[in-house]
Amino acid sequence: MRLLVTGGAGFIGSHFVRALLADRLPGLQGAAVTVLDKLAYAGSFANLSPVAEHKRLDFVPADVADDSVAGYAMRGHDAVVHFAGSRSGADVHGVQVLLDAALDREVPRFVQVSTDEVYGSIDTGAWTERSAVAPTTPAAAAKAGADLMALAYHRSHGLPVVVTRASTNYGPYQDPGQTVPGLVTALLDGRTARLRGDGTRVRDWLHVDDHCHGIALALLDGRPGEIYHIGGTVELADRDLAGMILAELGAGWDAIGLTGDGKDQDHRHALDDDKIRRELGWRPRVEFTSGLSATIHWYRTNRSWWRPLLTI
Repeated sequence: MRLLVTGGAGFIGSHFVRALLADRLPGLQGAAVTVLDKLAYAGSFANLSPVAEHKRLDFVPADVADDSVAGYAMRGHDAVVHFAGSRSGADVHGVQVLLDAALDREVPRFVQVSTDEVYGSIDTGAWTERSAVAPTTPAAAAKAGADLMALAYHRSHGLPVVVTRASTNYGPYQDPGQTVPGLVTALLDGRTARLRGDGTRVRDWLHVDDHCHGIALALLDGRPGEIYHIGGTVELADRDLAGMILAELGAGWDAIGLTGDGKDQDHRHALDDDKIRRELGWRPRVEFTSGLSATIHWYRTNRSWWRPLLTI
């Protein structure tokens, strides 16, 4: 099997590629991969450095929205896993270019990797795959639009599309601008670690390895035209998450500063992931406490990766 992975130099995409080439993804052992990534936003070839010389990896530094490149890159591939996103309206155009190319090349499977952010905020309970999207930020709206475009290609043209939506990810190789690595790298540097808002924002945390495991299952056995939620293993307010990180690093609360802003953030996200558990047999395998500890250790021992990314 040969996969075209867009955005494969980003945080989640690169983890998928590294896991695939290490033969750690179910049903994809021995698969080859072409990464299509323009190396903008959070994409960096350094994220692929452990597998850069792998004989089953090809890399194309290009924009998914370039139709001439997309059509050429898709030739000879058995599936597309679309991680790439520009966090703007270009998301919709980019996915449409890829969908057209997949339709033209008769690609047997197209996986649109999405996020719980498309639903907005929920006070109690959890969203199911039947919940309506109600994004509250431009980035989430762009992602929701891309999801709807992908599903429309299935309904209108029969393209075998599967959409996955996951909880908030954490793990190695995540940009320091995100919550977990932002707190960890600041504390390792002896700087004040900033939490947006008042610390009461709630997220359901999912290790990136569990996310990629779910994507692999959806790729192989998900029903075309369906959405699958990949839920987290623990729901935490930002204050509680910060407390766990402080304890791991032996720091006190005086190292944390609340920014007081954050009105553009959804208060709470939560996904019902019963469907992927029942249909595809997915279960999270990384216990949160140990996963967080291992992530903190990775940042402690990989300063050369994250220090150049800091914007102070």
